[in-house]
Amino acid sequence: MSPTREPRPSSAAGETANQLRTEIRKALVGQEPIIDQVLIGLIAAGHVLIEGVPGLGKTLLVRALAKAFDGQFQRIQFTPDLMPNDVVGHVIYDQGAGQFRIRRGPVFTNLLLADEINRAPAKTQSALLEVMQELQVTIEGKAMAVPAPFMVLATQNPIEHEGTYPLPEAQLDRFLLKILIDYPEEARELEMVRRLSAGQVGDQLDVSAIETRVHPEAIRALQQAAAGLEVDAQVCGYAVRITRATRDWPGVTIGAGPRGGLALVRCARAAALLDGRGYVTPDDVKAVALPALRHRIRIGPELELEGQSPDRVLGGLLQQVEAPRR
Repeated sequence: MSPTREPRPSSAAGETANQLRTEIRKALVGQEPIIDQVLIGLIAAGHVLIEGVPGLGKTLLVRALAKAFDGQFQRIQFTPDLMPNDVVGHVIYDQGAGQFRIRRGPVFTNLLLADEINRAPAKTQSALLEVMQELQVTIEGKAMAVPAPFMVLATQNPIEHEGTYPLPEAQLDRFLLKILIDYPEEARELEMVRRLSAGQVGDQLDVSAIETRVHPEAIRALQQAAAGLEVDAQVCGYAVRITRATRDWPGVTIGAGPRGGLALVRCARAAALLDGRGYVTPDDVKAVALPALRHRIRIGPELELEGQSPDRVLGGLLQQVEAPRR
């Protein structure tokens, strides 16, 4: 599909996106597609779930973004004994003042790292539901907005690992993207070991090379620029057809809801801006389909026994759903 005109995103938006990408790549080696997917989530004003075995740089990636982004940053280490009030806050009695007051939890920030979110039980995981969807927290009947922009970056280990709790479907659907981080190629892994071990004492996460270049106002402008990108009706139709196809696909027991189509369009806009374009193509939709939909579908046990995965099912689906070309 080739638009007759090619509007460009604002130079400020493109520069902001590339500054973030450049800084994060200073710390994380060999994971360029993963970095771009996280930036797509930020540009699209969504939340991101990052899954991978320990030691692949999930936390380093989030800390690198936090360093490049001059906003407020908080981290919650999810554990089996973590309580919902530890996440959102609670009411305490101030003896000195003789009155109750609200103590705000770590969710009142711009970037929230929910580290190993599936180490905590569902009751605590669900404490994030309201703030992720409504951008506010209600404590004792009082609604309080979180700072803008607000983004949750949650990391989790694969469900098969001991001591993990599956995220509820309602909360999974609140994440715009689910990103899978895998082992880097040998050459990139060698580069990473050489770079990160040079002069490094211990195994602390080193983000000292990253410079803070982006402020909250610039992030909001970036998100507004992405929201204003042109999306042709045929491209929207393509996103909807992909989403609807997941509901009838053989072996899929739960397909993606309407939020899946919205996620495809939002992420495609962000991907186009990150690529320096002012319009969205079907290829943008296809490029973001796996991270945008893999957590919104459930495959049946017969496919799991055959070694299938949501990604393989979606890959086959994308080959069958015809994309508009003009």
